[in-house]
Amino acid sequence: MTKATDLPDPTSDLTARPWFFCGIGGSGMQPLAAILKGRGAEVAGSDRSFDQGRTPEKFAALERQGFTLFPQDGSGITSEAQVLVASAAVEDTVPEMKRAKELGLPRLTRADLNAALFNSSNTGVAIAGTSGKSTVTGMLGWILEDAGRAPTIMNGAVMKNFVSEDRPFASAVVGSPDLYVSEVDESDGSIAQYRPEVGVLLNVSLDHKSMEELRVLFADYLEASHIAVINADDDEALELLEHADEAITFGIGDRGATIGIRPGSRADGPMRQAALVVDRRDDSEHSLVLNMPGRHNLSNALAAIAGANACGVSVADAVAALARFEGLARRFDIVGTSASGVTVIDDFGHNPEKCAATLRTLRSSPGRVLAFFQPHGYGPLRQMGAELAETFARELGEDDITLLCDPVYFGGTVDRSEGSERIVDLIAKAGGKAIHINTREGCGDWLVANAQSGDRIVIMGARDDTLSLFAADILSRLK
Repeated sequence: MTKATDLPDPTSDLTARPWFFCGIGGSGMQPLAAILKGRGAEVAGSDRSFDQGRTPEKFAALERQGFTLFPQDGSGITSEAQVLVASAAVEDTVPEMKRAKELGLPRLTRADLNAALFNSSNTGVAIAGTSGKSTVTGMLGWILEDAGRAPTIMNGAVMKNFVSEDRPFASAVVGSPDLYVSEVDESDGSIAQYRPEVGVLLNVSLDHKSMEELRVLFADYLEASHIAVINADDDEALELLEHADEAITFGIGDRGATIGIRPGSRADGPMRQAALVVDRRDDSEHSLVLNMPGRHNLSNALAAIAGANACGVSVADAVAALARFEGLARRFDIVGTSASGVTVIDDFGHNPEKCAATLRTLRSSPGRVLAFFQPHGYGPLRQMGAELAETFARELGEDDITLLCDPVYFGGTVDRSEGSERIVDLIAKAGGKAIHINTREGCGDWLVANAQSGDRIVIMGARDDTLSLFAADILSRLK
């Protein structure tokens, strides 16, 4: 596979050659395609979901923006000058892979391309950690935009502050090539490719790799960063502080973080929260109003404030900007409340830490929680199934119910011998209430039939944009 470092100067060559994205509608692919096109490159792509008629509004928006879309049959690979971008998980049997091999096209992964763009900027701002990356990327990008810095932002989620009629799926912002803000991924080891001016580390917990592997990856990441921004509330992250050359710490707790919260100042509600942010370098206080609930989002806000400060934005300006931050799609995204008093929430939670944060936020307010969870693959379910079951059993109360359908599957040769039934059994053994219904449609029927006034239905899962449509459909049926 051709690596980003094998290509000529990224600032010239990456926009001079035509590009083809296999899976252009994916959450990691779409923003990169937008950034390349925004810088003048010729970009086309294909997507299995496009062929299947799934999320047609997304692909219609891409076509309106000038992207040429092809069926996933190899017909879009037409020239030896093209560069193919495809996930490392895309199998060689996919027609685009076959055709690209025949023509000898260079192939980059999403991470290869993102790292090339990132490392070619004067100031690369990376956000790493097991959970919270997309939210902090959106927050930090918005702070820099509000401060007039015109950042380029690469995110895996739609940032509501940047949504427009022309760009309804704003997971990227094409700004200055000199300032590049991006979440970086440890799950595939690609975090090692980045050389950040500012490297944010949010947390270190089990996801796709073992804890031993994660400690090494994140330690190397901090050593590669000129300025590290580290979560003092996370024991594993704080243990890695010694690997940072220069560091700013942040935290809600009492560990003396550089940027923290004045004890007793936090007020949390079902939809928003407020607190006094303290900069312990001069003991100044700044009133933060955040239109997102939950302790984890307060921590995310501190990470963004500290990261922006490392880029030269004052703490006061960063705090003020966050009062106007509108959030991200599918991150505790309140779809609406039915006339019968049932609230539906759309959320990206898919690993133990993300799910725990969402469930804790729901449990901090009154009302029963009906937690629907669609596992984002059979492989991840085997990797973290026991921890997920423990999370749902621990975080939900005796009246709450977890509902699982079968894992998402879009084709391929993955082992499907272990599914959601095992997780339901583990939740029950741990003292929780859980139900397995094979199909998502069946789960929707159950939720509509059993929801009561005051309930909160949360739709959780990743790698499937149609979950948002599922959430909207449930709310419509409840009305």
